[in-house]
Amino acid sequence: MKLTDSLGRQINYLRLSVTDRCNMRCFYCMPEEGIVKTDHGSILSYEELLLIAETAVSLGIEKIRITGGEPLVRTGITGFLSKVAAIPGLKHLALTTNGMLLGQMAAEIYEAGVQRLNVSLDSLDPRTFAEITRGGNLAKVLQGLDAAEETGFPPPKINVVIMRGVNDSEILDFAEMTLKRGNQVRFIEYMPVVKEEGWQRYCISGDEILRQIAQKYPLEQVDRGAYAGPSRDFRIPGARGSIGIITAVSGHFCSDCNRIRVTSTGQAKGCLFSDRKTDLMPCLRPPDPQRLAEVLKEIVATKPPRHGISCDGYVHRNFTMSQVGG
Repeated sequence: MKLTDSLGRQINYLRLSVTDRCNMRCFYCMPEEGIVKTDHGSILSYEELLLIAETAVSLGIEKIRITGGEPLVRTGITGFLSKVAAIPGLKHLALTTNGMLLGQMAAEIYEAGVQRLNVSLDSLDPRTFAEITRGGNLAKVLQGLDAAEETGFPPPKINVVIMRGVNDSEILDFAEMTLKRGNQVRFIEYMPVVKEEGWQRYCISGDEILRQIAQKYPLEQVDRGAYAGPSRDFRIPGARGSIGIITAVSGHFCSDCNRIRVTSTGQAKGCLFSDRKTDLMPCLRPPDPQRLAEVLKEIVATKPPRHGISCDGYVHRNFTMSQVGG
């Protein structure tokens, strides 16, 4: 079975957030004081999250990515992951993490059936990393990357939000990381999720990033694999790893978008930057799988053609990435 939206895009990817809590405070993601804690009763139970996953797969979803907040801070996460991995018809289960707990949890995540990890890592300098994350420990994240590979995972993808004047001096450092490691380093353009005067000062386009790397290293384009996502992929000849560029602002990839997302409070969205959302709670309490399936199909059917961000501005309402599931 295939899920297709009104523009003929095949929707086969669900991003499912299990929590809005996080053990970091990255300045582009949430306020320094954190977010107002959602009461326990408003967060979906694992049983409800599993019902969403099962229903989505029955409709044609092939890939599920578990997100947060930081998914590894939620108690019982590995048991939930094992149940999602066992859903008949699911072809790919991935998880995005900030890596702080990965060193101690990599083995059980792998055993639960997760096939791929994405790790958020915005600096290779301990001081800059601590400033961006407001207290994060770079050594723990690097230890987590090593532990993941030692456990049996393919080298995790590394997500780097590049910000002018913050970490743009490390573009070559990250590119050179791929010479010796098998990771794909994905440079992500800064995206404004909250109104901030002069947010464009942080923006560096994907093309500018490539130009900086190409001044020192030749780049060859790499064919994207199955479930590769929106990145344009390149490799320095002879490198173990690869380089990805995600141009959410300067070069929209909306025409190829294949995803929907559900937050930890049951709000479903066809686009991260759309203000339109659908509350799934009436389909979950009490559980009504048939109604849930119809609502998910409607979300796909009404998925917007594109988001409204450009280098000049944006039109969406403010939100924090931890609450939506980045």
